[in-house]
Amino acid sequence: MTTITSPKKSVAVNPLKLSQPLGASLAFLGLKKMMPLFHGSQGCTAFAKVILVRHFRESIPLSTTAMTEVSTILGGEENITQAILTLVEKANPEIIGLLTTGLTETRGDDMQGILRNFRKNYPELNSLPIIFVSTPDYKGAMEDGYRAAVEQIVAADYGTEENLQLPTQPIVTILAGSLLSPGDVDELKKIVSAFGLTPLVVPDLSNSLDGHLDDDYNTTTSGGTSLSQLRLLGKSQFTLAIGESMRKAAEILQEKFGTSYAVFPRLAGLGAVDNFIWQLSQILAQGKLKVPEQYSRQRRQLQDAILDTHFYFGRKRICLALEPDLLYQTSWLLKEMGAEIQAGVTTTKSPILEDLPIDEVVVGDLEDFEDLAAGSDLLITNSHGKGISHRLNIPLYRMGYPIFDRLGNGQRCLIGYQGTMQFLFDLGNIFIEQEEDQIHL
Repeated sequence: MTTITSPKKSVAVNPLKLSQPLGASLAFLGLKKMMPLFHGSQGCTAFAKVILVRHFRESIPLSTTAMTEVSTILGGEENITQAILTLVEKANPEIIGLLTTGLTETRGDDMQGILRNFRKNYPELNSLPIIFVSTPDYKGAMEDGYRAAVEQIVAADYGTEENLQLPTQPIVTILAGSLLSPGDVDELKKIVSAFGLTPLVVPDLSNSLDGHLDDDYNTTTSGGTSLSQLRLLGKSQFTLAIGESMRKAAEILQEKFGTSYAVFPRLAGLGAVDNFIWQLSQILAQGKLKVPEQYSRQRRQLQDAILDTHFYFGRKRICLALEPDLLYQTSWLLKEMGAEIQAGVTTTKSPILEDLPIDEVVVGDLEDFEDLAAGSDLLITNSHGKGISHRLNIPLYRMGYPIFDRLGNGQRCLIGYQGTMQFLFDLGNIFIEQEEDQIHL
């Protein structure tokens, strides 16, 4: 069992973690015609917006209640009410995601009471879903905020819709954890669809943050899980939760609709993908769903890729600094390839951390990461690890949020048979180049 430690430092140096509000807003951006609304100062929203814009290189629709010193003292009800009315008038969203920040959490606004008063005073907007999630940014991290938002999304009541069109193929709900990029979600949908199933992804970043041009200017998210799709959650045959952080959301769907579920802590690596493919074949017809030939071929390709690359992974010492779910997926894949996990640093506590292929994981910052990384062969973390890479003269493989000095983050795929192959080739090429540089020296 892995030991989890938290250094007793009075300040974070070169912070690794991102805030809960940013994680919640990322989850909300996976809903169609959504507008995330930060209840806090303008700076809280601007901070999240800058990070997401630099990572995805896309316009990110975020709004704020713009709390000032006076409104912070007197209370934010008027700001929330005016912000929602303005959004309805200017942006016309189908869903609003209301999330708190450190400022309003510290003040202690009665958010549920404020929303009840809003519904009472503006009954004409009762059909507008307003999903509230508590996300204080002075505790937890991005994965916590993302998880909390998904739980509130699946728990919300979206009412009924006349003439609701049901897909001809059985529906399978996919709870996409924060470890999945838009490209990962897109690959996941293709795999599920190939089995003759209709994937209902919550949240679906593959249609909103995948990097595409629209014919018209959009004031809200242009893609993602629509309101009509959310009303189909009760019709789902099964729930696939990707990432340990999605377990509670799957349990909520089971309690609400009686939907059975399975949790997949990772979708990278031969065994992990095999397990997922097998589960898909078992969902309906007592295992009579045949595995499509394309994935049998991709599996053989991955086997060959493992043979080609494992020479370069053996005994390599790798240090990782990632969110818990992503740390788990990546570290186990590296361990299976024969690499040694020299150090693991993460952002927040999670039950999944107890089952890492390492004796100790540190809940800390990039200063802790730098102290532990000396003598390793590869660093894996976000773009803020670039300075550490230069100081220690160790190659950096960028992963997680934010990545602001590389293109294509919206389409990058590192899951499934194909994504695993790409990851192994990426790292294998780094190790080959590293060996060539040492020979020239």
